Amino acid sequence: MEEIIVIDFGSQYTQLIARRIREFNVYSEIIPCNAPFNEIKKRKPAGIILSGGPSSVYEDGAPTIDKEIFNLGIPILGICYGMQLITHLLGGKVSKAEKKEYGKAILRIEDFSDIFSDVSRETVVWMSHADKITEMPEGFIRLAHTENSPYAAMADKKKKIYALQFHPEVVHTEEGKKILNNFIFKVCGCSPSWNMHSFVEKQIEEIRKKVGSYKVVCALSGGVDSTVTAVLVHRAVGESLTCIFVDNGLLRAGERQKVEEMLRNNFHINLKVVDASERFLRRLKGVRDPERKRKIIGGEFIKIFEEEAKKIEGVKFLAQGTLYPDVIESISFKGPSATIKSHHNVGGLLKRMKLKLIEPLRELFKDEVRQLGQELGIPDEILYRHPFPGPGLAIRCVGEVTRERLEILRQADMIVLEEIKNSGWYKKVWQSFAVLLPIKTVGVMGDERTYEHVIAVRAVHSVDGMTADWVRLPYELLERISNRIINEVKGVNRVVYDITSKPPGTIEWE
Repeated sequence: MEEIIVIDFGSQYTQLIARRIREFNVYSEIIPCNAPFNEIKKRKPAGIILSGGPSSVYEDGAPTIDKEIFNLGIPILGICYGMQLITHLLGGKVSKAEKKEYGKAILRIEDFSDIFSDVSRETVVWMSHADKITEMPEGFIRLAHTENSPYAAMADKKKKIYALQFHPEVVHTEEGKKILNNFIFKVCGCSPSWNMHSFVEKQIEEIRKKVGSYKVVCALSGGVDSTVTAVLVHRAVGESLTCIFVDNGLLRAGERQKVEEMLRNNFHINLKVVDASERFLRRLKGVRDPERKRKIIGGEFIKIFEEEAKKIEGVKFLAQGTLYPDVIESISFKGPSATIKSHHNVGGLLKRMKLKLIEPLRELFKDEVRQLGQELGIPDEILYRHPFPGPGLAIRCVGEVTRERLEILRQADMIVLEEIKNSGWYKKVWQSFAVLLPIKTVGVMGDERTYEHVIAVRAVHSVDGMTADWVRLPYELLERISNRIINEVKGVNRVVYDITSKPPGTIEWE
């Protein structure tokens, strides 16, 4: 199978590069910049892309690669830091720019062959750099420039090495997809043969080979990711899979019953339900810090899975629905990227577990997971369910998690979802939910003064969870949600609406 390897140097845009390539039906995978050279050579990719990154190539300790990569005869595209690294390693000159270049710029193209085929002579691109190329390496020619970057694009066409100072993977670069398309198909010679059907076949083959005669337990939450994981692994190993669903007391109303019915009736998968609500609430008592919450919940999940796995003879693997946004936000898994927050199914997992991991969705984005689910025959009712975080309502209950506060939040959240569905907005938004704030406010109800809780309502648009924009819900809908929560949920006298996008905020409050 043809693949394009993306080497990560720490850019938060790295995952978008792989995503854009897959949109062209070509398989792409991200590997860290410190991956062994022989690993890259052995994989024989159709092309290599060097990502951007926050470092300067001339700094001590700046991430780099083995120069032998340029002698493999494989087409290479450097983006931003990747371009500067190519220049630095091949004898050119990179200097600190007199004027930094961030945001939109006009690219003026001089060579319209290869990667700039059918691209406008002047086109808007997205810049994000403080260094610039002042001298190209030997054998390179200039392809394009901007007002502040004399070498905004260059190439050694004989060696098929191309470099761009801007980011073609972001939507702000107006013809970025066309530029990447040209590199993938015109330069690398790829064919658009990768799709979800081929992904399923590849994953089934790999899972069977990895598992062998052993058994697998699957961490099931009932959400899209874990359900798709369970069905995919079940397709591969059948009765050797047992799904474990943990009722942690942090679930939405009716969640446990829905999960049991869905897995047993729809897919005939072995399912074990563990009621651990008291255990989780006891561990969370008095905890207010969101990171501690996540780590406590993650730790308890791991302990429970280990305990339950020991009861099943021959179990050696744990399958879970980790997605790429989980990984990139949690740890520098692929390269020197910034940590944003811990995810319960990533942070600390390998240190605590005795089982080996199976994470077939680890390189996928949410919309790709839904495509995969359709390929597996999973109903849309499940696939297009709004995302629900692994730590559950604990991270929507800002402050201390108690049974009383959870019940208030659970009732308010149920109202939000009911009204969103009844209004026809459920499929129009990525995610909608209620958040219980750690404050009380004064109100007047029945001619009496009240001092009660505040509920925040959150609704966002997104494609893959990496960025999000708040939804402009109709005022009439917000009014119905507010009135119902205040009238039906005892202990709430105020409702507010969150109008923060991601960035600067995250989708969840904690």
